[in-house]
Amino acid sequence: MTRLDVPLPTASGSEGSSPRVLIIGLNYAPETTGISPYTSALARGLAERGVAVSALTAHPHYPEWEIHDGYGRWRSTEVIDGVTVTRLRHYVPAKPGGLNRLVSELTFGLRLVFARWGNPDVIVMVSPALFSTALAMARARLSPTRPLVNVWVQDIYSLGITETGMGVGPVAKLITWVEKTTLRAASGVVVIHDRFGEHLSRRLGVAAERIEVVRNWTHLDPAAPTDVVATRARHGWADGETIVLHAGNMGVKQGLENVVHAAGLADEQERPVRFVLLGNGSQRDELQALGASVTRLQFIGSLDDAGFQDALASADVLLVNEKPGVSEMAVPSKLTSYFNAARPVIGATDPDGLTASEIEAANAGRIVSAGDPQALLDAALALGSDAVLARSLGENGFRYRTDVLGEGAAIDKFARWLHRIVTRAGTRR
Repeated sequence: MTRLDVPLPTASGSEGSSPRVLIIGLNYAPETTGISPYTSALARGLAERGVAVSALTAHPHYPEWEIHDGYGRWRSTEVIDGVTVTRLRHYVPAKPGGLNRLVSELTFGLRLVFARWGNPDVIVMVSPALFSTALAMARARLSPTRPLVNVWVQDIYSLGITETGMGVGPVAKLITWVEKTTLRAASGVVVIHDRFGEHLSRRLGVAAERIEVVRNWTHLDPAAPTDVVATRARHGWADGETIVLHAGNMGVKQGLENVVHAAGLADEQERPVRFVLLGNGSQRDELQALGASVTRLQFIGSLDDAGFQDALASADVLLVNEKPGVSEMAVPSKLTSYFNAARPVIGATDPDGLTASEIEAANAGRIVSAGDPQALLDAALALGSDAVLARSLGENGFRYRTDVLGEGAAIDKFARWLHRIVTRAGTRR
């Protein structure tokens, strides 16, 4: 890792000394999916670049929505990769939908309000979770030291609540107001895609000059050679069947009923394809019940990094599936892992949405409409029967991962952005 080419000043504007940076986010290592790998990698990367970094987070619980073994104290502190990580106990619901999810975020936010933050010069707050971020923002604004606050937007709540159909009318208006107020109070906002930045500026009134785009990166190292035959045998995948693998969270916005229905059609039509759902999440039990009689559907629990990469590299096709209507709210973090595996990707999603644009930018797969299980099945069979095309698309994805989604370049850009925020604030003071 390289160090910053320009030393970060402190909030007072003095050069040559590293500022104290506090990262606040609900998810952190050892969680292996979702936002956690990015939050953890940013903290580690800043520390490697000579920045004094600490993190304030919850106990690991995602995507199982159950606190991991060995964690769960009211407050605990550990050091991970040179970063002091303080964990706060909060409410973790077994079923995180709707009101339970809101209460979970609010309890974490209240813990943040009354926690010891030290005396940071710069704070990076990660959203989601929006409501805990809003409470932490209120505390920061009322703090006598008035630290600079940057919000790192991974998902846009106000879009998500409407695109998933989970909130309309007054609920949607309240969430939009909270998000707008929180982001406009920040010294700077980092987004993971240009279209996020356009939405924040156009719809939420965040000044364009306070927005920076830093793409999410591939948090996995280039995969070691995989024993494909052994991996497929371990998971019971036959040589003659096309394996379509969806990895990661099984939540509402993924709309994975579509995959269950596609597997059911494969049964009815006796097609040589198997749909695999790898991971965990709030909808897993419902999906297993829905697909209980479907023979061409398989569920696999969360794997360690090596097992995860082996599974991705041994599948024939990797799948991003989104609920109809989901278009602009998020860029699936799984895409970076998919591209790393050098396998072709199917996006069952809005053809005009962010996910489709990312797959098309990489020229790494095929797009079918969300909620169309027959189209999904047909695309899987087409890729499974054309080895030359599948290999070409997989190679394109890996090239995109290398050229566009490198971790070092992304963290360097984030660090330079923090430098500009601190320098600008020091000049004004």
